[in-house]
Amino acid sequence: MAHFIDRRLNTKGKSTVNRQRFLRRYKQQIKDAVSDAISKRSVTDVDTGEQISIPTRDISEPIFHTGKGGKREMVHPGNDQFAKGDKIKRPEGGGQGQGSGDGDASDSGEGEDDFVFQISKDEYLDLLFEDLALPNLKKNQLDKMVQYQTYRAGYQTDGVPSNLDIVRSLKGSMARRIALTSGKKKKLAELEAKLEELRNDTHEHPLEIDELEAEIAELKRRIKAVPFIDTFDLRFRNYEKRAVPTSKAVMFCLMDVSGSMDQATKDMAKRFYILLYLFLTRTYKNVEVIYIRHHTQAKEVDEQEFFYSQETGGTIVSSALHLMHDIIKQRFPSDQWNIYAAQASDGDNWADDSPQCSQLLHQQLLPLVRYYAYIEITERQHQSLWREYLKLKEMHDNFAMKHIRAVEDIYPVFRELFQKSLERQRQGAA
Repeated sequence: MAHFIDRRLNTKGKSTVNRQRFLRRYKQQIKDAVSDAISKRSVTDVDTGEQISIPTRDISEPIFHTGKGGKREMVHPGNDQFAKGDKIKRPEGGGQGQGSGDGDASDSGEGEDDFVFQISKDEYLDLLFEDLALPNLKKNQLDKMVQYQTYRAGYQTDGVPSNLDIVRSLKGSMARRIALTSGKKKKLAELEAKLEELRNDTHEHPLEIDELEAEIAELKRRIKAVPFIDTFDLRFRNYEKRAVPTSKAVMFCLMDVSGSMDQATKDMAKRFYILLYLFLTRTYKNVEVIYIRHHTQAKEVDEQEFFYSQETGGTIVSSALHLMHDIIKQRFPSDQWNIYAAQASDGDNWADDSPQCSQLLHQQLLPLVRYYAYIEITERQHQSLWREYLKLKEMHDNFAMKHIRAVEDIYPVFRELFQKSLERQRQGAA
């Protein structure tokens, strides 16, 4: 067995580097666990951290060992049950203390559980919204919405090992060694020259020679004691986040709160909008969010009333679209703002109102907005509103519609609606 021992000292922040390396290595499994957690959480706990469980077989590390060499003799037991090519059945679970759970059970009283670790709120949200962006974002006004980009910002004396600049550190080491040893080396050269003169002199000077040799030995020891590299020499690349002005954007959130929307359906709609709110506030700065609740009448409300009000009634979807159009005309001119909308409903609407909704979107709203997403939350068969919106989808590239049947569908649908796309980016730059 060959053993490799790492004797390097643990520098400041090394555990942070190891943690980030671990997150990168098991990223897909962690993302799957994060996705599953969305459907299991309460509405108010969507943005907290999470405990992630990974099977121990997936985190096993490779080991170095020597192969079995030389001549070996062994006795193999006979076989009277199987022939070449037969498949051996897996032992059945349960019985004899083995258990039937997912753990690695053992009849000797020992086993191994899955590896469980905690990710922070920031790590959780980074994984939640990775590779997502507002579609078709156009740079029309550079004074409101701000994104952050990472830039190099010189060097610092502390940092994580991955940011260590080796060349800059060696330059610092060389400068320090020159500064600390140049005087001693100059004096050493003078003493060695003097010693050579005394040795070449016809007269003997044993005492002076002994003193010079002792002084030379001490100088060499002091020069050698100067370390090749020290902690003061280390230089780490420094990075800073700078605000980069992009565009002004507003997101309209339209939620159906009519009597046909039962509590479970409303909770799913709220989960979707909470994800949308967290995505906007984490990815962009100063994005305007307009909340509109509607039944037979539509009303602009604040965040608290949007998520917690108990008001209900009949269903006229066009009331919300009319209100959205009025707000755009009064406060958000389309030549200055990137306008987005997300509408959630169970699809139930007055039959004669659905064609009016389609007409309003086709003629007034879709020409103004960068992206409009319709989410229908229902387990029933689609009704007239869905059928009318299908016609719009064929005519407008900036209109998307998705169907949510259960809580498990919310996060996958959310990612599909706001997934980064090269095609969308090209359209937005046009």
